[in-house]
Amino acid sequence: MKRVKINGLLKSVHRNYINDENMKRNLFLLAFAVIGISQSVRGQDVAVKTNVLADVFLSPSLGLEVGLAPKWTLDVKGQLNGWTVKGHYWKHWLVQPEARYWFCRRFSGHFVGAHLHGGQFNIGNIDLPFSFIGTNFRNLRDHRYQGWMGGAGLAYGYSWIISRHWNFEAEVGFGWVYTRFDRYPCASCGRKSAEGVPHHYVGPTKAALNLIYTF
Repeated sequence: MKRVKINGLLKSVHRNYINDENMKRNLFLLAFAVIGISQSVRGQDVAVKTNVLADVFLSPSLGLEVGLAPKWTLDVKGQLNGWTVKGHYWKHWLVQPEARYWFCRRFSGHFVGAHLHGGQFNIGNIDLPFSFIGTNFRNLRDHRYQGWMGGAGLAYGYSWIISRHWNFEAEVGFGWVYTRFDRYPCASCGRKSAEGVPHHYVGPTKAALNLIYTF
C-alpha cells in the first residue's frame, strides 16, 4: 500500500513538473514572438506593454499591439504564473488576442474590443469567499483544479498618452469561458476526486492597467 501511494505521489510530482516547464516554455516563446514581430513592423505603429495588475500578483504579462488601419489595432497578450507560494497554487498560462476599434485614433482615447482567450491552469488553496453567476470560487480553498480553458469576450478601455513613447491604459472585459478540469481533494493531493469535469463561466474576463511603450 505504501509503495502504491509513493508511486502515485511521484507521478503527481512528475506531472506537475512537466506542466510547470510547459508554462515557462510558452512564456519564453511569447517573448520571442513579441520581439520578432516588433522588429518586423518597426515602420508601422506598434506598442509593447505589460499589465501592472497581473505583475503585482506575481503573474508576469507581456503584450504586443499592432496598428491595422487608422482606427483598428490587434492586441495580443500573454500571462504566466508557474510557481507555488506558501502552498497556494495559482499556476497558469494564458494567451488573449483582441481586435480593437478606436473612436478617435489608434493608441489614444476610448476603444472597444472583442477578444478570445485560451490557456491552462493548476490552482488551489486560494481563499476567494464569493460566487458569481454559477461559479463558486469558495471551492478553490479546499480543492485543487487542473485543466484547460477557452472562450471569448467584449471589452472597453481608455489609453492616456503620457509622453512621446509612453502610454497608460485601463481596460475591463466581460465574457464566457469554457473549462474542462480534473479535481483534487486538496492542493497537495496527487489522487483525483473527479476527472474531465466541464464548466461554463460567465463574468469578468479582463482587468488591466497597462504600461505601454509605443514605437
